[in-house]
Amino acid sequence: MMTSPLPGGLRSDLAVVSRWVQPGARVLDLGCGDGALLAYLQQQRQVQGYGLELNSDKLQQCLAQGVNVIQRDLNAGLADFRAQSFDVVILSQALQVVEAPNVLLRDMLRVGRQGIVTFPNFGHWSTRLGLMLKGRMPRTRSLPAHWYDTQNIHLCTLKDFESLCAEEGFHIVRRAVTDANHQHNAGARIWPNLRAEVGLYLLQGASA
Repeated sequence: MMTSPLPGGLRSDLAVVSRWVQPGARVLDLGCGDGALLAYLQQQRQVQGYGLELNSDKLQQCLAQGVNVIQRDLNAGLADFRAQSFDVVILSQALQVVEAPNVLLRDMLRVGRQGIVTFPNFGHWSTRLGLMLKGRMPRTRSLPAHWYDTQNIHLCTLKDFESLCAEEGFHIVRRAVTDANHQHNAGARIWPNLRAEVGLYLLQGASA
């Protein structure tokens, strides 16, 4: 995915996420990658953070940045973590790659008081147009891989995600929508399911 780096090296999408995290919060970052977000939050917002990451190379990058990280497959769930043991649990650009997104979301909002989820919007006009005119799985700036080599197994639209939240009783506290470069624009705000390429959601569980 194309993203715009900010001063300090933090991607602009992660900068949006970071603004939703309160200073001093206890944070769990699922699929934390190279640890850039947690490193930033530790330095700028004094959070107490842990990351879960499966890739060994990225694990080493986390450790090099002073990020506490555990090697774990997200499909294994979060049973090892106590309920409400974190203030915020983050799942950034990984919802579509897990085997059971609804189950992981429930686990996130059991473990954390709030959850932050970001994902590519399959309802964007370019994916609709590509399917209609070409009859093939679309490739876009936010979904650049071919159908046969993508890690994405559960693509959804903003409406699909919001419908799931309603079914599960999750409360959407905040929503932001952006283009593939994580920039805000008027079209995405007016017609989010049609014009937004990325959705960012701050959630609370049904009992919050």
